[in-house]
Amino acid sequence: MAIDPERQSDPTRFGTEAFYASIGRAFVAMCAFVPVLFLIEYFDRLSGHRLDQEGGIRPHHVDGLDGIVFAPFLHVSFDHVLANSIPLILLGTFVLAAGAGRFWLTTVFIAIVAGVGVWFTGAGNSVVVGASGVIFGYLGVILMRGVVERSWWHIAVGLLIGLLYGWQLTGVLPGDPEISWQGHLFGFVGGLVAAILFRRRRPRNSRPVNSDDTLSLGPDLS
Repeated sequence: MAIDPERQSDPTRFGTEAFYASIGRAFVAMCAFVPVLFLIEYFDRLSGHRLDQEGGIRPHHVDGLDGIVFAPFLHVSFDHVLANSIPLILLGTFVLAAGAGRFWLTTVFIAIVAGVGVWFTGAGNSVVVGASGVIFGYLGVILMRGVVERSWWHIAVGLLIGLLYGWQLTGVLPGDPEISWQGHLFGFVGGLVAAILFRRRRPRNSRPVNSDDTLSLGPDLS
C-alpha cells in the first residue's frame, strides 16, 4: 500500500508529519507571544494602570472604542495574564496551525466582534480589558471548524481543553460582576462565525478513487 506524498505533506491532515510540524511551530509562536503580555502588564503597573484606563473598552463611550484594538493585550494583574496564558497557548496553537493567514483574519474578526459586543452591552461605568474574549473565540473556532470541515480531532481538542480549563473558561452568562461575560459570549459567537467565514475550501470536483489509485492510511480527518 503506497502513501500519497501530497496527503503526507498536508499540514491540515491529522497524523501527517506536516501536521505535527505545523503544531510544533504554532506552539512555539504562541509561547513566544505570552511573555509580551507579561511585559505589557509590567509597564501597565509602572504607569499606575494608566494603560488599562486609556486602552480598555469603555462601553457606550466614543472615546472607549479604541479599546476594541488594545483591550486584548491588557490585563488587570499578573494573575490575570497567568490565568489566560495556558488556554491562550493551547487554543491559539491549534488555530494558528491551520495557517497564519487564517489565524490573523480569525483573530481580528473575533476581537472586533467581542469588542463591539462589549461596547454595546457592557456596563457604562466599567473598563474592560483582557484576552478572554479572544480565547473564547478560539474555542468557538475549533469546535465549529470540526463541524464545517468535518474534523473530529478539532472537536475533540475543543472539548478536552474546555474540560481541563472549564473553571477558567466560565462566564458566558451574567454572573460575577468582575467578569465581562459579554466579551466571553460575543467572542465565542465571533469564533463560531469566523470558522465558517474562513473555513478551508475543498475542491468542488473530487477525482473518483479507482482500485489502482493510491490509498491513504486512514480516514480523512482534516
